[in-house]
Amino acid sequence: MTNDNDKDVSTITKKWLAYLGPGIITAALVFGPGSLTITSKLGAIYEYELLWVIIISTILMMAFTGMGARIGIATEHSLLQSFKKRWGKWASLFTGVGIFLVTVSFQAGNAVAAGVAFAEPLGTSTVPWILLVLVCGILLLFFKSFYKVLEKVMILMVGIMLVSFLLTLIITQPDVTQVVQGAVPSIPAGSLLLVVALVASSFSIVGAFYQSYLVQEKGWKSGEVKKVVKESFSGIFILGCISAMILVGSGAILYPQGIEVNSASDMGLALQPLFGNWAVSLFMLGLFGASFSSLIGNATIGGTLLADALSLGSDLSSKPVRICISLIMIAGATIAIIFGKLPLELIVFAQGITIFIVPFIGAGIFILANDKDLMGALVNKKFDNLLGIIGLLVLFGLAFGNFKNLFL
Repeated sequence: MTNDNDKDVSTITKKWLAYLGPGIITAALVFGPGSLTITSKLGAIYEYELLWVIIISTILMMAFTGMGARIGIATEHSLLQSFKKRWGKWASLFTGVGIFLVTVSFQAGNAVAAGVAFAEPLGTSTVPWILLVLVCGILLLFFKSFYKVLEKVMILMVGIMLVSFLLTLIITQPDVTQVVQGAVPSIPAGSLLLVVALVASSFSIVGAFYQSYLVQEKGWKSGEVKKVVKESFSGIFILGCISAMILVGSGAILYPQGIEVNSASDMGLALQPLFGNWAVSLFMLGLFGASFSSLIGNATIGGTLLADALSLGSDLSSKPVRICISLIMIAGATIAIIFGKLPLELIVFAQGITIFIVPFIGAGIFILANDKDLMGALVNKKFDNLLGIIGLLVLFGLAFGNFKNLFL
């Protein structure tokens, strides 16, 4: 027989999960195999020295995600349509196509990583698993309440990652003093490209941009703005915690052994203190969680914004949007099958390349969030602008640094 206390706990749990909603989805789609790879490599190579990058990226991500959420509440039309009204059709197309290309650039990596999660432990080809993941992803689109299904899948996947790495961290008990020292900014020699890639994966302007769509899909109203912003921050905070735990865990376990992470199995060794011989296999479950959630999330973002840029709407339940989402999934799987197992370095490179596009999208979000006529009472406050300016300086600075590092 269920007592009142059990009912109260159940009710509170359901409200808490519903409260996290869009923020969890943003966290899940941002944290993909690229993020998992980069944070693992940074911890394995530089121990805790670059923990500060995750902290700063999380704070800046919160700032821009909050802007995206408030824009979504303040306007009746989509953010791309706001770009179109403010700067013309070219701005809408540039942004929509730009985000589409960013998401497609990661989709092959997501598909390969999801396939590797099964193929590597079983010693099989990735191709059948990539096809299976593709079919599962497309089938999700046919659920009547796609958003609700998406939300539940994301919460489950993030939960798997969070619990696994948290328990590992508790068992390994890293040196707290050294971890705290990692919060002090420094850039070790040879780490610039990885730092850029980590910022690109943790401070995702694309994720912040799409937050406005998720808020509108959720149906939040202006009277719930505080709840929306807190909810958005909760999801990003969880994202930051997962990234930090992986980096610290890799630093505590892989760094002393001199393992630089060149394969998924290498990353799995970070869970060995908790799961022993099962570590690699169970890590593959986490890798699948990161890959599948990012695969769905990236395709959803790219498909929705491509459809919106082409004036086909942005409702997740509409056929044009679902077709565009499916096309991105199919394109990613096709590239993954043709080129086979992508090296981890390519994922890192793809993360770094996105830094060239996102500064301009970030600037657009910042300008609209400061438009009093558009935003009304939800316009940026001084602290929002301070973080926004810092974020833009970081993005443009990294874009210049990455350009110099790659081409000069």
